[in-house]
Amino acid sequence: MKFNKRNIHIGNNVALGHNVKIGDNCTIYDNVIIGKNTTICNDCIIGEPLSDYYNIENYVNQPTYIGENTLIRSHAIIYAGAKLGNELVTGHRIMIREETVTGDHCMFGNSVDIQGHCILGDYNRLHSYISIGKYSQFEDYVFIYPYVVVTNDPTPPSTSLKGATIGSYSQITTGAVLLPGTNIGKHCLVGANSTVGGEYEDDSFITGNPAKRLGQLSKMPFFNEDGIKHYPWPNNFDYGMPWKKGEFDVWLSQNNEKIK
Repeated sequence: MKFNKRNIHIGNNVALGHNVKIGDNCTIYDNVIIGKNTTICNDCIIGEPLSDYYNIENYVNQPTYIGENTLIRSHAIIYAGAKLGNELVTGHRIMIREETVTGDHCMFGNSVDIQGHCILGDYNRLHSYISIGKYSQFEDYVFIYPYVVVTNDPTPPSTSLKGATIGSYSQITTGAVLLPGTNIGKHCLVGANSTVGGEYEDDSFITGNPAKRLGQLSKMPFFNEDGIKHYPWPNNFDYGMPWKKGEFDVWLSQNNEKIK
């Protein structure tokens, strides 16, 4: 895309790092900090004010942080109070609400909706058309596939919201629905179109409607195209990951202090 510097609004107390690029028709509201080498594509809103902005005369925007080396594609809306880590890459038309915190190296696809007060770890992969309910928490290396919905209201309508939690390295596949307060352990796999509620220990294969734990994922007969047992998947997949294929255990032992 071209950066023509047309119709860009920059608010007060905005700090732009070295080599930040901002596309046409963008609005950067007050109290936004954007790290170096970050690109904001056209038609984005960064630091979108909260609802009090429209009712309180002396409203002050919460600080919003966008990390370094980040790419935010067109028509994204990021609310005031969000704090996004370094090297985030997004698709188009994403929305990230207030008080959302993400780790580094995350990737969010088109039309991802994160409904605020969420905590996401490093290397999360959220594919397209995903809705993440308020108060959800994901650890590191969590992959969520298209059309997944993470809910948070156990007795709708209410204000007693309970987000889901997902442990590191877990995979939530296409069309799954996570019910309020669901707690999924590390290295789990949730089958497509499953409706999941309750608590599940590490290394679980979870599937069905309603979903059940069918056993230890690492003992399930899931083989990749090379005829090798695929789970735990980090032993067989390294695309965009910080370890080399076949050396996950070595990497894990060297970086244990960084793993949750």
